[in-house]
Amino acid sequence: MRRRILVAIVVVTAIAVVLFAVPLAFAVANLYHNEEIVRLEREAAAAAGHVPVEFPTSADAVELPTLQAPRVVAFYDRTGRRVAGTGPGTADRSVREALRGGVHDATTSGTLVAAVPLTRGEQVVGVIRAASPVSIVDDRTRRAVLLMAAIGAAVVAISAAIAAWQARRLARPVGALGRTATALGHGDFTVRSEPAGVAEVDAVSEALNSTAERLDQMLSRERAFSEDASHQLRTSLAGLRLILEAARLDPTLDRATVLRETEAQIERLEETLDELLALARGAPAQREPIDLEPVIDELASNWTGRLASQGRPLRVVTEPDLPAAGVAAGAVRQVLDVLLDNAVRHGAGTITVESHAVARGLVINVEDEGAGIAGDAEHVFQRRGRGARDHGIGLALARSLAEAEGGKLQVSRTGPGPVFSLFLPQATVSADPVTS
Repeated sequence: MRRRILVAIVVVTAIAVVLFAVPLAFAVANLYHNEEIVRLEREAAAAAGHVPVEFPTSADAVELPTLQAPRVVAFYDRTGRRVAGTGPGTADRSVREALRGGVHDATTSGTLVAAVPLTRGEQVVGVIRAASPVSIVDDRTRRAVLLMAAIGAAVVAISAAIAAWQARRLARPVGALGRTATALGHGDFTVRSEPAGVAEVDAVSEALNSTAERLDQMLSRERAFSEDASHQLRTSLAGLRLILEAARLDPTLDRATVLRETEAQIERLEETLDELLALARGAPAQREPIDLEPVIDELASNWTGRLASQGRPLRVVTEPDLPAAGVAAGAVRQVLDVLLDNAVRHGAGTITVESHAVARGLVINVEDEGAGIAGDAEHVFQRRGRGARDHGIGLALARSLAEAEGGKLQVSRTGPGPVFSLFLPQATVSADPVTS
């Protein structure tokens, strides 16, 4: 690319210099030719003043001035005979033309000639002929052309330097784009292209960076799905295991009841998978106004048996007449499952789920009687960050789900008796259409 840019700019510059210099060289040559003719005419006119006024009646000798070599001047009478000066012995064509009464210029045999008639009264009595070799004009023209050639070469050299700089300036960001694209092709979606200061290249760089960011987010979601799924499905599988173990140990249980409970747990597994897949793919969830009380009651029902087996009481406190929440019910269930699982694994004593209304929304607090969180509470929400073996995946997923629903999950109290608070937006009430 650099070579193509360099060659293209140099060739264009060279063509422009040639197209400009060639006609200029002809113009300069013509200018020098005309200047020399005018000078010869002026020298001839000046020499005419040295011819005696009484000529040709006077016998006085004609003494012409000496011109700067190699220019020469001569005087011819009416018969075409050279009377004085340096020139052909007899009149040449230019002199003959001037004897007719007009100034005549010509180039003959490598010589520039200017013939000026000399008049006395109204009669032409002679001709002053000034001449110089064509080499004078050729030498001046040659020097001018050489100067123009040197200037043209300098212009081409400068253009080559500018072209090389511009080629490097353009090739460097293009090469960087190529390396970025190669890295993307090898699966490195964290690579980014830096701005180059060239609008077109920066537009491509920005588009490539956006693509890399989207691919990185998509791949991160897909990679996180297996971790999130294994974490979230653990609770449902544990409930399913309790049902099957209870049925195996107690043969008096009604088979139909066991099957219904098993089917309910399987449906819950399917809902969990669908919700996690939607989150991983960035698919929008169905957000309709929901009543939180049935969701919390269902949660308590699912967790009561597991908590009872561990001697952990579950206390549910729901404020009456809670407003509807504008979130997906499945997302709320997933977040509360994570919070309860976290309280079971890392907390102690009674677990309390308390919900009440706040300004423009609702809040659900999950509290236990454990020692709490040491240090900065935010580290528990970092996926596989500090404390990943203790918290990591679940709480990070819960926060992602809450934020995807327009809510917020945070630690309201680090401990003792830690409290996790889930803030949810209140459902917007749309007015019924007016009919007439």
